[in-house]
Amino acid sequence: MSEDTAQKTEETTAESTTASRGLRKTRVGVVTSNKMTKTIVVDVVRRVPHPKFQKIIKLTTKIYAHDENEEAEIGDKVLVTETRPISKKKCWRLVKVLAH
Repeated sequence: MSEDTAQKTEETTAESTTASRGLRKTRVGVVTSNKMTKTIVVDVVRRVPHPKFQKIIKLTTKIYAHDENEEAEIGDKVLVTETRPISKKKCWRLVKVLAH
């Protein structure tokens, strides 16, 4: 029984934390630069239809993300999530490296 109550407590804590912080966006992209200290540049590609011609086109967004341990290398596929503003352009942080 104690395991069940502990698991329920963890779930309610996670839910309350998410509710208080709000829903955070997550994106998957490829690291294009890691030359800055504790910062990586991630290119996120999304596919959208052209407004007039409806052909599917690729749009690339450049995101500056915080990499505390400097573990991401150029070319890595990474998962980033939205966070509080860390600097003028940095409001994302690295969650994990998905592939090297």
